[in-house]
Amino acid sequence: MSFRPEPALADGTPEGTAVLLCNLGTPDAPTAPALRRYLAEFLGDPRVVEIPPLAWKPVLHGIILRTRPAKSAAKYASIWTPDGSPLKVWTEKQATLLRGYLGERGHRVAVEYAMRYGQPSIATRLDALKARGATRVLVLPLYPQYSCTTTASVLDAVQAWGRGVRRLPEFRFVNQYHDHPGYIDALVRRISQYWMTHGRPDRLVLSFHGVPQRTRELGDPYHDQCHATARAVAARLGLDDSQYVVTFQSRFGRATWLQPYTEPTVVGLARAGVRRVDVICPGFVSDCIETLEEIGMEVRQAFLGAGGQAFHHIPCLNDLHEWIAALAAIAEQHLAGWPTRASAPRPLM
Repeated sequence: MSFRPEPALADGTPEGTAVLLCNLGTPDAPTAPALRRYLAEFLGDPRVVEIPPLAWKPVLHGIILRTRPAKSAAKYASIWTPDGSPLKVWTEKQATLLRGYLGERGHRVAVEYAMRYGQPSIATRLDALKARGATRVLVLPLYPQYSCTTTASVLDAVQAWGRGVRRLPEFRFVNQYHDHPGYIDALVRRISQYWMTHGRPDRLVLSFHGVPQRTRELGDPYHDQCHATARAVAARLGLDDSQYVVTFQSRFGRATWLQPYTEPTVVGLARAGVRRVDVICPGFVSDCIETLEEIGMEVRQAFLGAGGQAFHHIPCLNDLHEWIAALAAIAEQHLAGWPTRASAPRPLM
């Protein structure tokens, strides 16, 4: 196996420290060709679909990638902004803000963002950071709850990049922060602010992204961490068990996924006479197709169509001050011991 030559650095280039925020990803445009490329990469990841390739690839390339891209493109078009995909817009802003927050705390580090699927890729960002002199990289996935389908896949991408590199940077990897006090504070602040303006609902729904039930049976901690997050938020808000419910959204295929499912749950609430529900998606730190279109449009329509009177989607953490402060605290914790202070040689000029 051959390894790529090391990039030439200017004489005296200091060793540098970097933080790489990693999110799931997004297509380049709300078009069928762009969705086909994106879905091929996403659904082709064995962490996402745990079906033997010989059985899965004919289905993926022969059926799904022929029918789903056009439908998905229409959904993306409904939430696309002049600046592009909301997920990319918010993730880029979070990286910019985190750079500033860490700088105010005396850390001189590079902060970039990457997408597990689509662009900018993890490999592209690591190449760029290495060329700028990064010898230490903290990888911080934007998934508060650990899952083999998401968090572990980010590490897979980092390791795949490393297999072609001669001189590897020193890596640290943030595994999870589902119960980090700053993250919980941010969720509570987001909900409280929303209720101060819009009043309180009859029921709060905390909707997390779903994963197949089989992953839980095989030892994935995601389900338990989602419930731990929800319990912590409910306790801080003073909610009892009758005032909130935890659900899971975004099912795919015919397999059984984590339950209860979000849409059938809110439909059941409406039919039981619940007049208003508020839905927040704690597992998503940036508004995206799953929050803006699936929750904000599809689930809203289902609830109102079943007799509900008022449906509120509470925005994700996005650029909320408490969330960026939490990210800075998480990064600081994992940067401990690395020379990042202003008194050290300034990195990555």
